Amino acid sequence: MSKLVISRLFLYRYRFYIGYILLGLAFTALLFGIPLISPAGLSEAEMASAVSSYNLHFSSVTSGDLVDLPYHVLQKLCILAFGMTPYVIKLPSILIGLLLGLLLILLLNRWFKSNVALLASILAVLSTSFLYLAGSGTPLIMLVFWPTLLLWLGSKIQGEKSPNPIFCYVFALALLLSIYTPHLIYLVLFIIFFTLWNPHLRFTVKSLPKVPLIAMGILLLAGFAMWLTNLFSSSSVALSLFFAKDFSFSQVFSNIKTGFLPFFMWKKPLDGVYLSPLIGLAEFALALTGLFSTRKGFLASRNAIASCFIVFSVLLAGLVPDSALLLLLPFAILTAHGLRYLLEKWYGLFPENPYARIFAIFPLGILLSLMIIPSLNHYVYGYRYTPIVASEFSSDLSLVSSSLDDETYLYIADDPLTYRFFEVYEDRTHAINLLSDLSLFEKTSAKPTLATLGKAASLPEHYHLTQIITSPKSDNSDRIYIYRYFVNN
Repeated sequence: MSKLVISRLFLYRYRFYIGYILLGLAFTALLFGIPLISPAGLSEAEMASAVSSYNLHFSSVTSGDLVDLPYHVLQKLCILAFGMTPYVIKLPSILIGLLLGLLLILLLNRWFKSNVALLASILAVLSTSFLYLAGSGTPLIMLVFWPTLLLWLGSKIQGEKSPNPIFCYVFALALLLSIYTPHLIYLVLFIIFFTLWNPHLRFTVKSLPKVPLIAMGILLLAGFAMWLTNLFSSSSVALSLFFAKDFSFSQVFSNIKTGFLPFFMWKKPLDGVYLSPLIGLAEFALALTGLFSTRKGFLASRNAIASCFIVFSVLLAGLVPDSALLLLLPFAILTAHGLRYLLEKWYGLFPENPYARIFAIFPLGILLSLMIIPSLNHYVYGYRYTPIVASEFSSDLSLVSSSLDDETYLYIADDPLTYRFFEVYEDRTHAINLLSDLSLFEKTSAKPTLATLGKAASLPEHYHLTQIITSPKSDNSDRIYIYRYFVNN
């Protein structure tokens, strides 16, 4: 009987391919399926984003409307192509999240061994913070997408004897498009400064083929010139790209506290759209292990990048608390360092025992399960059943689309954002008739059905309440009041 050779087994030889395939399938299914379940509704930020995207026109772009331009273009295309539903509003983030997850996997696989990269990728793309970014119909995901893309493209250029020119072109284009995301202009300036200061990066730039290098320079100069021209034409756009609205230097420390508290608030949830904690205690301990394990090689590129991004996240959070979500990128890198450290220590215990590598699957599987499964449950059930967080998401669009028809008039009082949002819904679907003034409705000879978001303070004559449509929320669940015309005898 021949001796069993583990390295010749099919599952062993193709374990990483199988692992990445399973991860890709699970990640794609979760990304496209979870927004149907949780959160149950749209936040005010998502509604405002949909309104801005739909009202985006070429003339507004040329006049200086540049903030989050790439995202709003994609969101408008989705709305025009598939209609106006909560899922379609989130679809741009789902698509970008799919690409962001792939970039994280490729980046970690380039910097770490396959076993470490695979496990760290699982923890990164199935975390609560990542699933929230990928399921939120706002441009917030671009804050993590552009740095991750630039890091991966930079890794494909730096250190290669003859880098592919296509990566140079895409890097220049990504660098240019990233400046339309608020506050990432600071990252772009840092990248340019760091490239000019670091001798290795200067040598890489000088060694690039001349044609791609010149083309990159022309593209960047032309793009920055157009960006600056439009920027100076609108002071509000300039403030949005460089600072937050109503920004004050006295608020810097309070903004940092507000931004980072949801990551580490393990005892109870906080007010707002973030379901705390965004990072589980076990994942935080693993990342902390990775940080301490790299103290001797702190100046190595991966460690320096993770540290710089942590500092950069803190600085951006001082401007806008939401920018603290950029911590997802250095956290993924530090988690990979922590896993590498654990695997090295385990293998160090049994340097001559090949079966120890197989046996390590069981404790690692238990460790990952204890981090991933609670994180998914925390995301799915927390956003639906935690009152302080679930109340931040409105299900009005779903209720209106399923309960009202084009013969019903909808009146929205004292809520400009909701009115503008349903104005977009009416223009796109023609499924409702939106009322801007109740007094105009009273003068009509026809007596159609009247619906109001919330109970009406005053009603046209002879209109009476006939139905109340409720949402599944525990607070303010009486969302739509339907009134019909009839004269009492």
